[in-house]
Amino acid sequence: MQMVFHLGVHATDGDRLLKTLLNNRDWLMQHGTDIITPNRHRGLFEEALMSLNGGRASAEMQQIMLDAVLNADSPERAVFSTPTFMGAPGRVVGQAGLYPQMGARAAALANLFPDHEVEFFLAMRNPASLIAEVLPVFTGGGYHVLMQGRQPLELRWRDAIQGLLRAVPGRRVVIWCHEDVPLIWPEIARLAGNIPPEAPLKGAMMYLEDILTGAGLAELKESLAAQDQMTIARRRDLSSQMIRDHGLPAVLDQVIDLPGWTQDLVDRVTAQYRADVAEIAVLPGVEFVLP
Repeated sequence: MQMVFHLGVHATDGDRLLKTLLNNRDWLMQHGTDIITPNRHRGLFEEALMSLNGGRASAEMQQIMLDAVLNADSPERAVFSTPTFMGAPGRVVGQAGLYPQMGARAAALANLFPDHEVEFFLAMRNPASLIAEVLPVFTGGGYHVLMQGRQPLELRWRDAIQGLLRAVPGRRVVIWCHEDVPLIWPEIARLAGNIPPEAPLKGAMMYLEDILTGAGLAELKESLAAQDQMTIARRRDLSSQMIRDHGLPAVLDQVIDLPGWTQDLVDRVTAQYRADVAEIAVLPGVEFVLP
């Protein structure tokens, strides 16, 4: 069976992938894909991970977990999506930088089902906006505690993803940038759910509904409906145009207000993030979704 873990990360997709796939649950169930909501495995996985302590689950243990979480009898693919796979918000930064535990956590999840094909899906986000979004929900002691003594320019996605790949060699790893999701969300959902391009997809505009004015959203839907056999490139062009013309400034323009962060520092962190993305996109073992 194909076991798909959507790792998040914090302040990226939240439960949107889960909601999108649940919107298409009838089609998915008919075609062998089971969508597992967090309430089905919450507590069970945590207990199993603690018990295994990084070890591999036995065939008997795997079957017990599958019997507990699956909705279908014998699906070909099961998708798990929850923001807590990467831990609490305080786990964003560690002594070694950005998500230093990502590889270990992914390996532990893979070891829950070592006899199956395990895949990992995750979004990356500009560390500047990531920290700005996580800080308000971090309850462990404020900015300096969250940063664990790391400097902003030490928050490298390159290091985190390389650690992930080393920890789960041979596993499928699908990555994208959170900043691109309004344009690529249908492709992300189809990859996670194994939904072919010709199949209908409900909820494909979930992100665009959040960032477009009502008039812009209506115009986009009208434009999409007026064209037959819409290509991915054409759909993205239309979406980009609507975002430029009808995007909500309050949603699109994020203010980075963090202790000691200047505009110059934000620009340097952003440039470094873009360099990391370019490097990660071509790493062997990475399936990168570009807009």
